Amino acid sequence: MATTRQILEQPQSPFIQRIKSSGNMSINGSPMIDDKEEELSQSAFALFKAKEDEIERRKMEVKDRVQTKLGLAEEATRRLAEIREELEALTDPMRKEISAIRKRVDTINRELKPLGQSCQRKEREFKEALEAYNEKNKEKSIFVSKLVELVTESEKLRMTKLEELSKSIEVSLR
Repeated sequence: MATTRQILEQPQSPFIQRIKSSGNMSINGSPMIDDKEEELSQSAFALFKAKEDEIERRKMEVKDRVQTKLGLAEEATRRLAEIREELEALTDPMRKEISAIRKRVDTINRELKPLGQSCQRKEREFKEALEAYNEKNKEKSIFVSKLVELVTESEKLRMTKLEELSKSIEVSLR
């Protein structure tokens, strides 16, 4: 902002030049005109001073408002930084836990893959063994039934022979 001296040194209007030259004698040299000019110059100076004070007052008001807004902005920035830190603190533990759990799941998946393959292979072997067992069991049942049939037939023959022998002994004993 320009000082009073700088304002007074700038190119001036005829009114202000008259105010500055009020200390000089007027052209006519009449003291009444000097008093009028001096009064005029004092009122102009008072007006100028009042305007300068008003400008200074407004400047201070604007400066205060700017400072207030800057303070509010700084407070908001500080609060946002606190909120950001709180959010990061909330998400950090969850990220670590999630990461650890994901790693564990991946490890278990790697362990499960060969176990699954082994299980499938053993299931195949079990099915093959079960089929072989069932075949042998059928074969056994066929042979058991044949054996029962043969034993039954053999017993019948032996009974028949025994009866014949018994008859023959009876006949011979008679």
